[in-house]
Amino acid sequence: MNKKCMSVFLSLLSLVFIFGCTKQEVAKCTSPEDNPQHHYLTGMNALEQGKIDVAQSKFDRAIYCDEKFSPAHSGLAIVTAEKVKKQTDAGFRKVEIDRTMEYLKKANKLSETNEDKFDYLIATMRVYTDIKTSNWLKTVEDAYGEIRELKVDEKKLVYYQGTEAASYFLGIAYLEALEFQQARDKFASVLNAKREGKWHEKADRAWKKTDKIVRAMAGITVGDVGRKIAVKDSITRGDLAALLIDEMKIDKLFAGRIPAQSQIDKMKAEFTPADILNYHFKEEILTILKWKVRGLEPKYDETTKAYLFKPSDVVKRGEMAFILEDVLIKLTGDEKMATAFFGHSKSPFPDVRPTSPFYNAVMNMTTRGIMEGGELSGDFRIDAPVDGAEAILAIRVLKQKMNIY
Repeated sequence: MNKKCMSVFLSLLSLVFIFGCTKQEVAKCTSPEDNPQHHYLTGMNALEQGKIDVAQSKFDRAIYCDEKFSPAHSGLAIVTAEKVKKQTDAGFRKVEIDRTMEYLKKANKLSETNEDKFDYLIATMRVYTDIKTSNWLKTVEDAYGEIRELKVDEKKLVYYQGTEAASYFLGIAYLEALEFQQARDKFASVLNAKREGKWHEKADRAWKKTDKIVRAMAGITVGDVGRKIAVKDSITRGDLAALLIDEMKIDKLFAGRIPAQSQIDKMKAEFTPADILNYHFKEEILTILKWKVRGLEPKYDETTKAYLFKPSDVVKRGEMAFILEDVLIKLTGDEKMATAFFGHSKSPFPDVRPTSPFYNAVMNMTTRGIMEGGELSGDFRIDAPVDGAEAILAIRVLKQKMNIY
């Protein structure tokens, strides 16, 4: 082949190569909505709805469109951290944590703008709040501090839309750390930042929750068990047993009403229900069973044909009133309290008839201010779950009524 032919051949080969590469690059993401910003926003919205797999696929697509798109790596870090929360195996947990840190590292390295940096730092706050490695809260606070130094154009924040998002997620971190007053203050700062914004409604709900917890805990010392239960949106029978033993100290209080120590020493639960053998509040439940607290007795289970405690069953407000009434009767020795409101023809609560098995207990609790009555509707909300703050508040008031400190 002469030099001229060789030259033509190489030119054609180069054109084919260039054309092939260009075609491959263009074909990756061609439609108007097939772009990294769109996929990132969709992924973050999916993450907000708890659709972890959808979020991950969207972030992966964003990176496919542009592998240097920093926010998508931030999104993958949050997704992976969410998976770490559910991982109980130590080995797999470590692998997922390492993967999370790699995503964060890459997001930071690829950040080209202050807005990219903002997304990365928020991801850092969210990731460490989820995985809770050593000194996690300080890492979150440090990231928040960096955000405050950033000059960000809020209009360019594709998902977060406002810098007050940083205060919201710091509030969430404080709530997770059981630092309730600091959490309440951060949620309040979100509400004060703007009259209305993307994070306003979320912060309002979180502020109301933490404010309720702070008020419930005012004037009493709540231990670790109580603080962990305080944040729950609904408490279980196992939780309530733990609160009554650890926070109310009813074992000691009940024992104080029995003069003979020998009689106390002989007291114990009639049997140990099979479903609490490996339960983390086993001893507290056995103590409750020993004192035969009404409303917290074992229940017959049709499936197993056995009496079980069912520690994971959610406690409803009517049940809570019934249980606390029995505690109050046992502490005061006033047996008449159990029938004090029998015979009423009309109830002050539309959802609690005088014939209800909970009516007497509800009246005992509300007339003494131990549990709050209805809201605007006037209902007692007898079938609504008891949240942690409400349980702490009821115990606080009960202790005050009995002069227990």
